[in-house]
This record gives sequence, structure tokens and C-alpha cells, in this order.
Amino acid sequence: MTASASPPAPRRPLLLGLIGTGIQLSRTPAMHMREAAAQGVACVYRLIDLTELHLGPEALPDLLVAAERMGFDGLNITHPCKQAVVPLLTGLSPEAEALGAVNTVVLRDGARIGHNTDCSGFAEGFRRQLPDVPLGRAVQLGAGGAGAAVAEAAMRLGIGRLTLFDRDLARVEGVAAALSARHGPGRVVAGTDLGAAMAAADGLIHATPTGTAAHPGLPLEAALIQPRHWVSEIVYFPMETELLRVARARGCRTAHGGGMAVFQAVHAFRHFSGLEPDAGRMLAHFAGMAGG
Repeated sequence: MTASASPPAPRRPLLLGLIGTGIQLSRTPAMHMREAAAQGVACVYRLIDLTELHLGPEALPDLLVAAERMGFDGLNITHPCKQAVVPLLTGLSPEAEALGAVNTVVLRDGARIGHNTDCSGFAEGFRRQLPDVPLGRAVQLGAGGAGAAVAEAAMRLGIGRLTLFDRDLARVEGVAAALSARHGPGRVVAGTDLGAAMAAADGLIHATPTGTAAHPGLPLEAALIQPRHWVSEIVYFPMETELLRVARARGCRTAHGGGMAVFQAVHAFRHFSGLEPDAGRMLAHFAGMAGG
């Protein structure tokens, strides 16, 4: 008589968090907790909302120490902390180091390792929603923490020339120079004339907060959007931003921000848990939260 197989040992629970401002509507916690539950892992995911706590990015050192002391396994980092957190970490993945921005911090054995899953998350969402679009020239609005990662993804997707616009001229020039150094001279340039850039572009990437509930409206004049343009959005709440509404009305091919939201979470879950996430299941979870 053979002994019955022992049941698998339960996996250690995960304790995760998200640091940023105005994050009460984030769907990231639910995506992580549902995927963990589907894999038989208990997961608690806490929002550390700087707005609710009346804190700014200067609180990051204390928040990281508190998370370590409370046994957190990892933290997601969002606006306005993706660049401010970098000097506080003990190590960076090659991608995070190249971008100078972090959205995922793994806390393990006294180390704080920063990763950037915005880049790979945007690229995967773009491929799935905008296959076979022309990639000769594109305009990108926004060069902050998320914008830098999205611009890197644009290069990896094969966009021939990217013109970057941002209110902070020094920032956009720095991002453009760094990307051109990695991907080839002149591949990325700081823009000065949005109208001319849009007239020459195949598509538009939007990577600013405009269009969110807190910052409603359009990030550029509607007349600059033409039917031949494709439009890729990173804002996902609301899913149907004013930019996407206008672009679709003009006949443009579009990509909503949910793709980036889901796939950055897919890749972050892998870092946090060491488990292989089910991307299809996480897409379904997100779609359910978005109302289908």
C-alpha cells in the first residue's frame, strides 16, 4: 500500500502596496489580489495615498523604512514618485537604471531592488491593440516618469522617429538625448512645434495626466488629430478619455490605457511573487472591473 501524496505546502502570503498621489481609484490592488488568489496565495495590497496622508514625495524615505519593518514584499510606485524613489534603492534592474524611473520595488533580505514594468507593459498593450500600424514617425506628449518608459517602449516597438513634448523643456531634452544615445542619433528629438510634428506623424502617444478625472480635457487641440493618425493612450480611468473619444470620432485607430495598466501589473506580479502570472486571467479581471 503506497502512502498518499502530501498536500502542497501553502505559499507564504504576500503583503504589497502602492505609493502615489490620488490613487484611490487604482485597479492595481484588485488585479494583484485576484491573481494571487487564483494561484492559491493570500495577498493583502494596501494603498499608501500621499494625498490622503497629506504627504509629498519627501516622505518616501520614511515610507520605505516603514514598509520594510512591517514586512512588505514589494511596492508599486506611481506619480509623482517614480524618479524620486531611485536614490533610495539598493539596486536597479538594467531597464530601471537606463530609464531613471521605477514603478516596482521588491523588498527582500534587506535589499530594495527597483524595476520598471511600465516600458514592457506599454509595449505589450500597444502590440495587441495596434498591430500593423505605420511606425515611421510619432509624437509623444509627456516625458515624466511614465513618459520616459513609454518613449523607450516606442523605440523598441520600432518607431523610426519620435518627437517628444513636455512642459519641462530641460526634462524633455534630457529624455530625448538619453534615448538617442541608446537607440541612434536623431531617433528621439525634443519638439517645439506641435502642429508641424502632428502634420508629419503617423501617430500620437499620450503620456500625461490630462484626461483623468482629476485633469479632464484634451492634451492638444482637436484639429491636430487627423483620421490617418493612430492614437495610443496611457490614462485608463476613465477608459474612454476625451482624447480617445475625439480620435475615434475622427476615424483613428486607438489603444486605450488599460493595456499598459494590465501588463505592467502582470510583470510586477512576477517580480513580487516569483510566480508566473496568467496574463489572460488578469486581462479578464481588469475588463470585469472596467465594466466589460
